[in-house]
Parts: sequence; structure tokens; C-alpha cells
Amino acid sequence: MATVLISNLQNRITVNEKMEELVKKIVEFALDFEGVAGEVEVSVVFVDNDYIRELNRSYRGKDMPTDVLSFSMRETSADEAFDGNEEVERMLGDIVISLEKAREQADAFGHSFEREVGYLVVHGVLHLLGYDHEEERDKKIMREKEEEVLRAFRLTREEFQL
Repeated sequence: MATVLISNLQNRITVNEKMEELVKKIVEFALDFEGVAGEVEVSVVFVDNDYIRELNRSYRGKDMPTDVLSFSMRETSADEAFDGNEEVERMLGDIVISLEKAREQADAFGHSFEREVGYLVVHGVLHLLGYDHEEERDKKIMREKEEEVLRAFRLTREEFQL
């Protein structure tokens, strides 16, 4: 069972209960899809482009807004054992999403805002579980996994509308 904490630190795009419910369901679904058992906690934080730009500069040395950043509480991959600290093991980490960037990308790709946010949530969850896309091989694996999860959740570009 996952506990999903949602924080909204921006005021440019309205976050309603439907959006929060969608995000919680996608996080839980992605974790189930990946076989994550037990109680875990994921934090999802909605921010604007200015906020995520600061984070991107501070943590990645990239002075530009991005769509999503993930901050894992785990330093090992999802398949490795942890040190036995149950509190730390329970917390997977934080997913920070720029809703401004999500809106821009949804418009650019011609699909719903909700689909874009869902995609970013899945992307963030996979990062928390140890997936990465720095190398081309890893990127291919992660992209395929993202699409698998989104298809299974029925959050494809064609199928989903709130």
C-alpha cells in the first residue's frame, strides 16, 4: 500500500481533487505494476517553472526549467537490499513536477494536460525505483516501461479524457 502525499507549491495552474486523485492512482498503479510490495511513501510536489529551474540549477547544474525531477531516498536500485532502516525504506522519495511545463508539453504534443501529468508521474516513479535514461540502452528500457504502465492504466494519448 502506498501513501501518496501531494503538495501544491504553485498558483499558476489549478489543481483540483480529480487531478490529485489521478496522481495518487497512477503512483499506486505504477508501484503495483513494478511489484513494489509493502507500505511505501511517495511525495509529489507541483511547482512552476521558476521553482523547478532553481532545483534543476542547484541539483543538476542546469539553469533551465524542466518538466520533472525525482529525488530518491534510496541510493540503490529497486532490486538491491536496503540497510534495514524501515523508516528510510518506507520513503521512496519526492517527485517534483512543473505544471507550467506539463501544460506547455501537453499543448505541444496535442494530448490532454492530465495525460502529460500522468506521464511525468510515471517517469518520476520509475526514477525512484532506480530506472534511468542517461545511457541510450537505459533510455530505451525506461521509455518502454513508461508506455507499458500508461497503456495498462489506459492513459494513452488517444484514450484518456477527464
